[in-house]
Amino acid sequence: MATDYSASQTDDKNQSTENNSQILDKGGEVREGEALDVKAVSTWLRDQGIDIQGEPTVTQFSGGASNWTYRLQYDNQDLILRRPPKGTKAKSAHDMVREYTVQKALKEAYPYVPKMVALCTDEDVIGADFYVMERMEGIIPRANLPKGVDLDTAQTRALCTNVIDALIELHQVDYKQHPDLVSLGRGEGYCERQVSGWDKRYVKAKTPNVPSFALVRQWLGKHTPADSKTCVIHNDWRFDNVILNANNPTEVIGVLDWEMATLGDPLMDLGSALAYWIEEDDNIIMQQSRRQPTHLKGMMTRHEVVDYYLEQTGLKIDNWTFYEVFGLFRLAGIVQQIYYRYYNKQTTNSTFKNFWIIVHVLHAKCLKLIAQYEGEALFASHVQPHLHDRGIDAATIEQLPSPLQSVIKGILPKSYFVPAPHKSAEQTIK
Repeated sequence: MATDYSASQTDDKNQSTENNSQILDKGGEVREGEALDVKAVSTWLRDQGIDIQGEPTVTQFSGGASNWTYRLQYDNQDLILRRPPKGTKAKSAHDMVREYTVQKALKEAYPYVPKMVALCTDEDVIGADFYVMERMEGIIPRANLPKGVDLDTAQTRALCTNVIDALIELHQVDYKQHPDLVSLGRGEGYCERQVSGWDKRYVKAKTPNVPSFALVRQWLGKHTPADSKTCVIHNDWRFDNVILNANNPTEVIGVLDWEMATLGDPLMDLGSALAYWIEEDDNIIMQQSRRQPTHLKGMMTRHEVVDYYLEQTGLKIDNWTFYEVFGLFRLAGIVQQIYYRYYNKQTTNSTFKNFWIIVHVLHAKCLKLIAQYEGEALFASHVQPHLHDRGIDAATIEQLPSPLQSVIKGILPKSYFVPAPHKSAEQTIK
């Protein structure tokens, strides 16, 4: 379970108070086209009875690829404001009311939640719903740990374990004691609703330069399990959504980004979390898109995470491949929804320019896992032949730049480009 940073570590391994400012997470300049109406926000906060003095210094955090997050440094308060992006949004995404309500309800039972300050549902203020919370000061471990945070292998393993333990702790919260949490649920069938929902979202967000995921979507539909249990799930669990103690950088003190939290299956939450889990030997494109330091020596592998989680929770799994493939497909849907906004010029954020490449890699990883589960021979003869979109997807891959094509073909099942024998129309996936 959770492991503390060893008290026996030498002083140069600990971060002194004087040096903390070098490693704390900070915002940067506000991006072009994403300016915040600061006067309107300040006026609204004062109207809500919030004690703020002076006008704030405003910075924007660059880590998120979805909602926009700002830091408001008043003379007497250090606050964070979250709002949705401009442009087309999925109906259920970017829900500020939900994100605020979940955190406020969870605060008593789950100590890692920031303190909520106020929620605004009057779009006349800044053009969108938003909420404000107190800033939790600490380290956010993004693609790499900040300079000055040097963990050895044992400390890295402790950090990894503590992050997983915080997820396990969330899954143990007794949500039935909190009406606002109970209201999040829609009853049994969470896994089925998720597969169906992300199927529709991906199709809606598809652009001409990405694969259809037809085989993956159909395979998931055929292999959807019953829910293992129901609990509070975060739905976007990553290292860059946790805050670490600056004086003890293996200790989790906060968890952020509750936009997609709900009641659901914890194994789906774990599968979605591991879609972001890039290991040291993963391909170059996944390494370049890595958003958390899971490549460091001492981090668990994806398989080790699953084994640890099951050992700690006592849950059983018949087909882990389903959860792993779903997590990758869901991530592809999230990435594609963001890319769709860039493709259709609803955002000018150049960070999203090459997101379509990541979608291709995620597609190939899904197919590889399905082939491993089915067996290469059955995959070639039984799973893929009757899907007409396979030919379309294969043709799309052949049009990719050579370096990208090489990476994707290195991931794909060997039989993917081999012409499949004719099969009757009645044939379906195993």
